[in-house]
Amino acid sequence: MSLPKLKIDTLTAQLPIIQGGMAVRISTGALAGAVAKTGAIGIIGASGMAFDELRKEIQIARERAAGGIVGINIMFAARDFIGVVQTAIKEKIDLIITGAGFSRDIFKYGQDGNTPIVSIVSTARLAETAQRLGASAIVVEGKEAGGHLGTDRSVWDIFPEVKKAVSLPVIAAGGIINGAEMCKALKLGADGVQMATRFVLAEECAAAPEYKHRYQTATKDDVVIISSPVGMPGRAIKTAFVEKILANQAPRPIGCDFCLKKCSLKYCIIQALINSQKGDIDHGVVFSGEYVWKIKDRSIKPAAKIVTEILQEAKEAGC
Repeated sequence: MSLPKLKIDTLTAQLPIIQGGMAVRISTGALAGAVAKTGAIGIIGASGMAFDELRKEIQIARERAAGGIVGINIMFAARDFIGVVQTAIKEKIDLIITGAGFSRDIFKYGQDGNTPIVSIVSTARLAETAQRLGASAIVVEGKEAGGHLGTDRSVWDIFPEVKKAVSLPVIAAGGIINGAEMCKALKLGADGVQMATRFVLAEECAAAPEYKHRYQTATKDDVVIISSPVGMPGRAIKTAFVEKILANQAPRPIGCDFCLKKCSLKYCIIQALINSQKGDIDHGVVFSGEYVWKIKDRSIKPAAKIVTEILQEAKEAGC
């Protein structure tokens, strides 16, 4: 089995891999551009970025992508959601992936800007809605994913239902950590896969060394589900701050800039993500997919090398 190209609207990626967009400032322009240069699709995690910062990161990604496909991921829960979407479209971003809630308005912005919109969903019903409203592709995300979660069901259970429900390209996501699992998804009919956790260990990933080290040392028991002020559960690796969240002892925020549409104010998730990205993981949240501990070689290496390894793993699995 030869690997298929991934076609989304008028875009064609040479490899059926989307590097997942990780906020806050984990996947920036450097990582997205490096991945796009390999023939996969590179994604900037735009949530938490100011508009000028996003413009700069898109420009960085373009410079490094050598003509490859670059997109952004933005969570609907962000208060500046539409502003980020409009900024990215003005910068001629190739595509926009959106999740952590569902926006109906984004499809008109995409149509007006001739920008493909890719919806992250966890049910066949929502996939059908996205297709009807104008989505160009669907990412099916299961409970195995990192960050904010929209389901407690496995991607392997949800995927067949979504694939049957829509005629759009369908990309499998959530816990797909290596080429063997990518091969499994492709054989089940996926048009591609989205992988995020694996790329945190890329040299180009903007996470601090302390953040990456937590990925390198995480065991199966270290990966837990936490509550988030966003109103959704999230998957993270244990840190001192995460232990406080689990014990309902996380400090409430002092002041608030209302970055989310809805927030319980139990603690500040954005500040926790900023802290960990900068290296202060004892006061931060380190989001991760369920199977970070399954990565065989957790050394830091170029994103291009990671893609090469994924392709070799897929080949060994029969793809």
